[in-house]
Amino acid sequence: MDASNGCPSAAALRTRPLSIRTKPRAPAAEWTTEDSTADKEPVTPTARLMEDLYIVVTMGLGSPLNLPVFSAGIATQLARYPRFQSIQVADGSEDGNRRWARVKVKVDDHIIVPVLDPVAVEADADQVVEDYAASLVTLPMDASRPLWEFHFLDFPTSEATSTVVLRVHHSLGDGMSLMTLVFASARSVADPTRLPAMPKQPQRRAAIYMPRPRSAGTMAFLGWVWSYFVLAWNTMVDVAFFAATVLFLRDPKTSFSRSDDDTVFSQRRRFVHLSLSLDDVKFIKNAINCTVNDVLVGATSAALSQYYFRKTGNTITEKICLRSVLPVNLRATTSLQKYVNLIEFGKSSDVGWGNQLGYIILPFHVAMHDDPLVYVRKAKKTLDRKKRTLEMVFTCKISELFLKLFGMKAGSFIFRRMLANTSMLFSNVIGPAEPTEFCGHPITFIAPGLYGVPQALIVHYTSYCNTIKVTLSIDDEIFPDYSQLLDDFADSFGHIKDAALGL
Repeated sequence: MDASNGCPSAAALRTRPLSIRTKPRAPAAEWTTEDSTADKEPVTPTARLMEDLYIVVTMGLGSPLNLPVFSAGIATQLARYPRFQSIQVADGSEDGNRRWARVKVKVDDHIIVPVLDPVAVEADADQVVEDYAASLVTLPMDASRPLWEFHFLDFPTSEATSTVVLRVHHSLGDGMSLMTLVFASARSVADPTRLPAMPKQPQRRAAIYMPRPRSAGTMAFLGWVWSYFVLAWNTMVDVAFFAATVLFLRDPKTSFSRSDDDTVFSQRRRFVHLSLSLDDVKFIKNAINCTVNDVLVGATSAALSQYYFRKTGNTITEKICLRSVLPVNLRATTSLQKYVNLIEFGKSSDVGWGNQLGYIILPFHVAMHDDPLVYVRKAKKTLDRKKRTLEMVFTCKISELFLKLFGMKAGSFIFRRMLANTSMLFSNVIGPAEPTEFCGHPITFIAPGLYGVPQALIVHYTSYCNTIKVTLSIDDEIFPDYSQLLDDFADSFGHIKDAALGL
């Protein structure tokens, strides 16, 4: 027990058995499959690289937990998702490759209702949820069962009536896969007979996505040809920097970094989050003619700059260029709507499940600017440049090629060095555009996190209705004052909004 606030410490929570149930359970539900072809599907190289990575999604519920209803919803909805029915097994080859094997799933084995200290819950329920999510990092999962589980915390917090924490091994799917699953399994609160409204997918503007001009004249045609030269040059430069990052190029040592030779993940990980107004983000976007991603990356740079200069006390004239890894979905931009419809019509086998990710190494600047909008303008310039490259495709293919040719150690070496030699990981996932219910429970917020990477800081942005949730996955040994860093995100966004109002 933490004497300062009456809440259990993370260490105390981690020693408690999570399999203890606090409520009567519904009859065990289970499902099987008749699809024999699933047992022949190999584990993709990208999925094999995710061996140590886990996704933790905290979802606030707007009603008290009805465990039988939620369990029945899991059995009904997740049965359509092949990875939630599969485990990895050796395929018997000399190369040690692995394949997916379907198994009988007993839903009861994947539902956990822990016993927590009622005094601690009464004193600070938000802190108990945070400590509990942090404790999952130290607890292994049973590889003889599909690697997913729901943890239910049936008490009110400042943002929800009850909370569910979903832990999933990253080999089962990336953010796009899991969000597709949420969409397909959810229903609109306004009309439970239909799916929630889908957000509009952003348009890709690289040269390969632009049609060839047919009747716009010679200059337009030359401009179109020139765009391909720019695309090729940028790609070569970015791939060269990617190779240098893997081999020797490392970000300078800062207060954001772990030790120089540390390429393994720390078991000290916290998941904290705050909410931003999506309408305010769009206002800033329109005020300075940029994109939502430009605003979010700029706000991140501003927040990290504010935190860095306050913590180090360095001169405000100092400027540091650090780099983040940005996972990029390689599927077509229309696939979210398409995949959800395929699931609805019983064609889930045609959905692009799993991990289809490439990676961009995205520079960001740590500096102090009198005008907060400078952070957004710099982010826009950087992201506009990254839109004219195929870096994400080549980084994915290079990792897969090395894994196929030289084995798991070589592929893992590239993946780990890419992460260890950069300062943070950044992701952005689009969520439902209207209030949504999942397994019979309305969702108040969605806050995904990640652990298993060597970086001390991971920043996630997730939109839901009119809110953007900022989730920080933090090594609290490097960021002991992580709550202050979260406040810096709120302050920096406020400063950028105020500056935009003054235009």
